[in-house]
Amino acid sequence: MIRLEDILTPGRSQVNVPGGSKKRVLEQIARLVSKDLPDLDSQLVFESLIAREKLGSTGFGNGIAIPHCRLAGCQSPVSAVLRLDAPVDFDAIDGMPVDLLFVLLVPEAATDEHLELLRQIASMLDRSEVRDRLRQAPDSDHLFQVVIDAQRDY
Repeated sequence: MIRLEDILTPGRSQVNVPGGSKKRVLEQIARLVSKDLPDLDSQLVFESLIAREKLGSTGFGNGIAIPHCRLAGCQSPVSAVLRLDAPVDFDAIDGMPVDLLFVLLVPEAATDEHLELLRQIASMLDRSEVRDRLRQAPDSDHLFQVVIDAQRDY
């Protein structure tokens, strides 16, 4: 079974990311992923995330969004975690603005893997102590470590 810690890197864990709007945040996610993985085109990542949001918001509640999509050219699942410098409206189910984002990009055919990774992320973020630790992480390395520790505790 693939785990979140296998697909997240310190380089794709960022704190104090400028927010502004949902669109701007998705653009920043696309740039972050393609900078770390040059084989993934930033524009394609952005367009795929936007297309998924049009189906329904990935705002999970409690200030969290889980933008995710299937992506052409993606060979294996990829994750990123961002904490925004200021919350943005993400059309979340509870109406709360979002400051924590977990990103999941998966190959087009990765149905079971995709669902399992989404379940892992949602289960981890359902715990208030994990959300608090993510929000209190002083830098990107600590943010990454909170995720790794939370997965191990799970």
